[in-house]
Amino acid sequence: MIDLYYAPTPNGWKISIMLEELGLPYRVKPVNIRAGEQFNPEFLAISPNNRIPAIVDHEPADGGAPFSAFETGAILIYLAEKTGRFLAGDLRGRSTTIQWVMWQMAGLGPMLGQHGHFALYAAEKIPYAIERYRDEAARLYGVLDRQLGKTGAYVAGDYSIADIACFPWTMTHKAQGFTLEDHPNVKRWYAEVRARPQVQAGLAIGKFVKEPFDEESRKIMFGQRAKEVLGKK
Repeated sequence: MIDLYYAPTPNGWKISIMLEELGLPYRVKPVNIRAGEQFNPEFLAISPNNRIPAIVDHEPADGGAPFSAFETGAILIYLAEKTGRFLAGDLRGRSTTIQWVMWQMAGLGPMLGQHGHFALYAAEKIPYAIERYRDEAARLYGVLDRQLGKTGAYVAGDYSIADIACFPWTMTHKAQGFTLEDHPNVKRWYAEVRARPQVQAGLAIGKFVKEPFDEESRKIMFGQRAKEVLGKK
């Protein structure tokens, strides 16, 4: 059994999708990031960066005590190695897959996250910030489109943790004002991945309750209150 500490965000979806794809038994431990539950000491012990998602594997492959993991790229690799799925075993295939997971972790996710923040959530709309991150996000969509054109299939060739890492962030394209018509290879890949029943099941886990996104939630989620919240624990 695996405990999944989770909120329904692109990063959370990566791991719920992976667990559904693997068919591993898991239980969801909701973390209300709007209320600051990510700063609870119990969660900090599992996720030192106070970010969702994180997992606790109660049956690790070494047969030892429960093992916790944080950071989505690391969790994806851990689960792939645990099961022998979605990560190639040969040197070149394995390295290629991990390279694209790292690309998502270092580029696609952070840049789309920054663009989404400044374009959609920031109380003050700063044209320079919006333009800077929109241009970089558009460039990264181009990188992904060229790679998918090269493979003619999935990000690293076969369906893998590289696709599971990248796909949830492309789910935000409409909200962020991007169209996949500009990236035909991404459009084809996006439709294929989204049609997978396991992906749909992973996306359905713990959808947001429609509640006001007030100023207090904004401050907690976007870091202004992180020190204050941590100081109360």
